[in-house]
Amino acid sequence: MKKIVLLIAALVMVSSNGFSEEMKHGMHAAHGKKMPTRFQAVSPDKAVILQEGESKMYCPKCGMTLPMFYKTNHAAHVDGKSTQFCSIHCLAEAMADGSKVTGVKVVDNTTLEFIDVIKSWYVFGSSKPGTMSMTSKYAFGKKSDAEKFAKENGGKVMTYYAVLESVKSTLAKESAMVQKKQAMAAQKGEMMYQEMCTPVDANFTSTAEAKTYLMTEKPCGEIKGKKLQAIGIYLNLRNK
Repeated sequence: MKKIVLLIAALVMVSSNGFSEEMKHGMHAAHGKKMPTRFQAVSPDKAVILQEGESKMYCPKCGMTLPMFYKTNHAAHVDGKSTQFCSIHCLAEAMADGSKVTGVKVVDNTTLEFIDVIKSWYVFGSSKPGTMSMTSKYAFGKKSDAEKFAKENGGKVMTYYAVLESVKSTLAKESAMVQKKQAMAAQKGEMMYQEMCTPVDANFTSTAEAKTYLMTEKPCGEIKGKKLQAIGIYLNLRNK
């Protein structure tokens, strides 16, 4: 038990951005009813989930729980399939992969509903936390709402295309940073896995898929939050 406590403490220290916040805070929105503790978060009953399947509550790129980062959620048809991301960073990664991405939507931070991204206004670089990036990006359906948010929290009001170009220009650097943090999390996840779990022979194509397996098959018992994220990352990366 002492060993697990020390591992959790180490995970908490990984970083201050959205990636490690999945492990810092205890809200597991896909299966629990705890109130959100992050600015980006909403309670699960307020989150609109547009994708389907067993792993629908998780970002398919990074595996983070969508309601926990709902205020930066984006959605699109990716190769014809409805897909939802925790952030514009993960959306841009899907674009960079060569996938056909159409019909992009973003959460309006005023109404918490998805809107056509073309009609949105972003506040880029406010004092509020970023998701998968050190630079925050929050969208609004009305320019006046974006301007009000920027006045209160700093940042620059920009169009979707301007923000997307900025994200693409730093995508390689930020993706490398995320991969480094995932590798660190996987090391901690492996130690937790060896300590807590019965052996898992299955291979996974994503952290989201691994987390879904952990929640449904329960080889590690009842886990959530930082433990679930770390072990899920480990299981996804261990054979890659």
